[in-house]
Formats: sequence, C-alpha cells, structure tokens
Amino acid sequence: GGYLAVGTNFSETQLWDVESCKLLRSMDGHTRRVSSLSWNRHTLSSGSRDSRIINHDVRVAKHAVNILKGHEQEVCGLSWSPDGQTLASGGNDNLLCLWDSRSSGSANDVAVEPRLKLGEHQAAVKALSWCPHQRNLLATGGGTADRTIKLWNSANGAVVNSIDTGSQVCSIVWNPHEKELLSSHGFSENQLCLWKYPSMVKVKELTGHTSRVLHTTVSPCGTMVCSAAADETLRFWKVFQSS
Repeated sequence: GGYLAVGTNFSETQLWDVESCKLLRSMDGHTRRVSSLSWNRHTLSSGSRDSRIINHDVRVAKHAVNILKGHEQEVCGLSWSPDGQTLASGGNDNLLCLWDSRSSGSANDVAVEPRLKLGEHQAAVKALSWCPHQRNLLATGGGTADRTIKLWNSANGAVVNSIDTGSQVCSIVWNPHEKELLSSHGFSENQLCLWKYPSMVKVKELTGHTSRVLHTTVSPCGTMVCSAAADETLRFWKVFQSS
C-alpha cells in the first residue's frame, strides 16, 4: 500500500509514508547494517550484517516479535512465500534457510531455529524468488563462486533442478503470467536472462548495464521489469507478455 520500508547502514529499519514522504517510525534491534527486507502482511522481516533476522509487527510499539538465528554471516536475501507460511533467507555464509511462520510469530525475543538449513550453494545466496504458479517452489541464485540457479521443493528441501548460468546471480523474478523467470547477473556480463520453466532453456539475454544488476522488480501490470545496477542506473524492460 502506501508504506515503504527502508533498511539503513546505521542498523535501523525505517517505515515511510509514500504519499507524504514522511518518516513514520524507525525500528531498532540490529547492530550492523540492514541489508534485506520482506513484508508478510503487517509483519516486516529484516536481515542484517549482524547475521540475525528480526520480525517486526509494525502495528505495535514493541515491534520486535522475535529474532531468527540460523546464519553465521550477513543475511543478504529475504523473501516470504505468497501464502505467508514460509520465510526464505539467504546469507553470505552460502546458506539457504527456511522458516515457518507459525514458529516465527511467537513470544517476544524468542530465538527461533530454521525448519530447514540448506548448504548446496557454493557462494552467497542473495537472489530468492517464490513461484506464483506452483506452491512450495522456490528459485535461488548463487554468487560468483557458484553461478547456479537452483529450484527447490520448500516442503522437504529437495533440489528440483540446478543450472550453471555462467555468472554471478544477483536477483530473480518470476513472470506472473507464464511459467518463466528472469535472472539478473554480475561478473562478467552484467546481463539479464529469461528462462523457460521447467526446462530452464534460456529464451533471451538483455544487455545494457555496465556493472552488476543488483535488484529487479516487476511492475503492477506484470509485464515490465525495472532493474537497478551498480552502474547507478535504473532500466525498464518490457519483457513479460500478459496472457
């Protein structure tokens, strides 16, 4: 809706009113920079370089519902599943952790353990994206020493498929209309790649950025993707077809 969450370099998680451009509140709890965020209705999850995840209930004064401890290094990726039941987290420790909403919504300051801790990636796991077409299907991407996109059954932690993309995977978004996904990359090509699912055949490459493509997001209509890169540009791509 009309609220924007921002993680800062000063260990704060901020909530802004988009229309008035005013800071509504600043939530503490982390001791290092806040590098990843994900919404689940009124719960905002924040991941930090302090290796912890905090679930904030933004409706109440005592916002920190609980602390999730499963990573040894910075939490660089967070994503709640579409049904709000599972939180996926990726870390610089090469781990993918899956957390149940039931266990991560309990009493204050409870340190919760992940339901699954998966170590198949060989580099940082920043790219996380849940499939909108198939329940429990999660796509993840690994950093420079890994270069793979892995597809997981989040119910049991099994790897459904794994492909070597040839370069660092920074983000992944699914086409909301059809079974395909778009990945963004860093070293060495700084490109975006469109893949068919489940064959994972590459459909096309999109080039133009001159440094790693850190983030991608899909427009409300589901046809446009905006990419943000370390070259300090935003690029808008008409990449998905509406059905």
